[in-house]
Amino acid sequence: MEMAEVPTKARAVIIGGGVIGCSLAYHLAKLGWSDVVLLERKQLTSGTTWHAAGLIAQLRATANMTKLAKYSQELYGNLEAETGVATGFKRCGSITVALTEERREEIYRQAAMARAFGVDVEEITPAEVKAKYEHLNIDGVTGGVWLPLDGQGDPANIALALAKGARQMGAQVFEQTKAMGVTRAGRRITAVQWQNGQGESGSIACENVINCGGMWGHEVGRMLGINVPLQACEHFYIVSEAIEGLSQMPVLRVPDECAYYKEDAGKMLLGAFEPVSKPWAMEGIPADFEFDQLPEDFDHFEPILEKAVSRMPMLGSAGIHTFFNGPESFTPDDAYHLGLAPEMDNVWVAAGFNSVGIQSAGGAGQALAQWMEDGQKPFDLGDVDIGRMQPFQGNKHYLFERSKETLGLLYADHFPYLQKKTARGVRRTPFHHHLKENGAVFGELAGWERANWFANPGQDPSYAYSWKRQTFFDNVAAEHKAVRSNLGLYDMSSFGKIRVEGPDACAFMNYIGGGQYDVPLGKIVYTQFLNDRAGIEADVTVTRLSETCYLVVTPAATRLADQTWMMRHKGAFNVVITDVTAGEAVLAVMGPNARKLLERVSPNDFSNAHNPFGTAQEIELGMGLARAHRVTYVGELGWEVYVSADMAGHAFETIWQAGQQMEAKLCGMHMMDSCRIEKGFRHFGHDITCEDHVLEAGLGFAVKTDKAEFIGRDAVLRKKDAGLDARMVQFKLTDPEPLLYHNEPVLRDGEIVGYLSSGNYGHHLGGAIGLGYVPCAGESAAEVLASSYEIDVAGTRVVAEASLKPLYDPTGARAKA
Repeated sequence: MEMAEVPTKARAVIIGGGVIGCSLAYHLAKLGWSDVVLLERKQLTSGTTWHAAGLIAQLRATANMTKLAKYSQELYGNLEAETGVATGFKRCGSITVALTEERREEIYRQAAMARAFGVDVEEITPAEVKAKYEHLNIDGVTGGVWLPLDGQGDPANIALALAKGARQMGAQVFEQTKAMGVTRAGRRITAVQWQNGQGESGSIACENVINCGGMWGHEVGRMLGINVPLQACEHFYIVSEAIEGLSQMPVLRVPDECAYYKEDAGKMLLGAFEPVSKPWAMEGIPADFEFDQLPEDFDHFEPILEKAVSRMPMLGSAGIHTFFNGPESFTPDDAYHLGLAPEMDNVWVAAGFNSVGIQSAGGAGQALAQWMEDGQKPFDLGDVDIGRMQPFQGNKHYLFERSKETLGLLYADHFPYLQKKTARGVRRTPFHHHLKENGAVFGELAGWERANWFANPGQDPSYAYSWKRQTFFDNVAAEHKAVRSNLGLYDMSSFGKIRVEGPDACAFMNYIGGGQYDVPLGKIVYTQFLNDRAGIEADVTVTRLSETCYLVVTPAATRLADQTWMMRHKGAFNVVITDVTAGEAVLAVMGPNARKLLERVSPNDFSNAHNPFGTAQEIELGMGLARAHRVTYVGELGWEVYVSADMAGHAFETIWQAGQQMEAKLCGMHMMDSCRIEKGFRHFGHDITCEDHVLEAGLGFAVKTDKAEFIGRDAVLRKKDAGLDARMVQFKLTDPEPLLYHNEPVLRDGEIVGYLSSGNYGHHLGGAIGLGYVPCAGESAAEVLASSYEIDVAGTRVVAEASLKPLYDPTGARAKA
């Protein structure tokens, strides 16, 4: 076909012509964006897409990711009819088998969760596995799950069909045309410069730029002024010689042997997710890379092949037709990157698909197109929102170290509380060595090393993972008891701290947040930042430090996202927004004896009259200075003590010395989570997200609609008139044995009505506790509670008691003592 001319302006310029770039072009065009331009440096699909295995599975870790994967397979099922391009898509079903008891519990929990998300799934016995997959040696198989609607497709043709569909709707696709640079004005990119294979060059003025660069995403990001943490790794599979009589088989996954199998035109493909993988192209991807393979590394692949030959005996006699090694990109947490980049206001990302690009691309393209069209997320995409990545995670040495592990983690057991082993120790709080000396066992979040629990003298200070009670269960019970009955100390320094300062600070806070911030100095306001649907964008506490200054405290993982939300809504308000997280350490002093302890180390007045709940004061502490905030996430009397980083060591030693005389206990994040769930406190990202209405989340008390205009006010008032469609309910299992994590199905009078948004063990209440939304349109609170409830734990229904008020201390008297 004749080469069209590259236009001089476009509403969207997509950089990268793999499956995700083609999907985004298709979905934008479908929404009526006629001037969309896709630039591909070489040929469409020539990076990772062309050599992908093309597995199309629906089951992902959360409801929304599953929704996107389900959409992908529905889309690919219809593409051929729409475009005339054969996508090779067939629903052959898929089987995952477990070789251990732990893995069986994992896949059975996944199956229960899938049902709650509306996926067709069945738990099957080893004999039923054999009936569906005769070639499999089922020695050691403990169970399986069967998804009849899963399938496989031809990755390159799926991408080409999407590209053709996009063109049919008016998008323009240019191959052999490389994005060379950009013109930038502040937080926006105004033009993209290109050069093609014929040596022609030019510039496209644009309203939006989207980085769909795949394994080039990191460097394309640098060019666009944004951080896209991902690393290319070598990824291996073999294809056998033709095997006589081999017909279409389901896709088979054997994660305990790091392997997957798919039948392809009478041959068998065996792919690997090895535990220690090989990062590739540390010096940059070669400039001429196009449909390229990497050198074979048989030694690296051999341990997986050895197990495969015994698992699938016909491979032993078939002979290898192709040994393939192709690069693919992996992110620090094994979730892809989607959305509006925090550093810029018109630069978007869809990259880093961690071996699930084909099955994710349809849904990810649709979700991102909708986000671009509406200017807000269509639903919660927190798992994959690029805003979750910390700036340091773009560091190349960090990516090299972490990517060795993330590829293998896709098929490792996905145990609760699983901690990454690589690239650790990057961010430490000022109390780090004090905690370590006292037996802290650290987990990592957003790069921060956080004490999750404390080992007893002589106990192994490390995790031994399981779906049942883990080694720290009794330790956390003891920490929990200390906080409920005496005194617990824990480190909250990793929580984000953002200063909002300037003449308009009060007016700005009242616009961005649902609370009332025109309060006396020292007052602490618990509050949410809402979007215009009254969904929750951030869950924070805000302390008024002076007439013109507020301190906003955020969860550690969302500091960047929350700060970005404030920056984007700053408008004409005269304020400066600064991240001061690393400037102060925070030690929480919690429990019925918290006041007595602080009175031993400080001459200040901690009485209700002077320092009531929800207020902060400047104090003397030991020989230094600090600020005591009387607020709690565990539901007890207590203070969060803020101390500048230089005095943190002194403050810790002063408090800990006095605390030991009172039998105070050092506690970790697991204790904090188990105490907060007993109290029914919401956890951002699990219980409350941008798609959960603040009133349905039960947080109406934190929203003050009688003040001037604020973001989300109309949606709050509309819901007040219309009534709630769902309510956040707290559940306690009546059997003290089973454990809850999250996503377990909730059954109301025997029918699945939803799933738990979070779960943990309530050591004080004596059973596992979960929070979850129950649909209740037109019902009163009493009607919701009149039903009988069960929670499905790995296929077993467990009776649960339901409550709308916190099961622990419903009146909140303890925190105000």
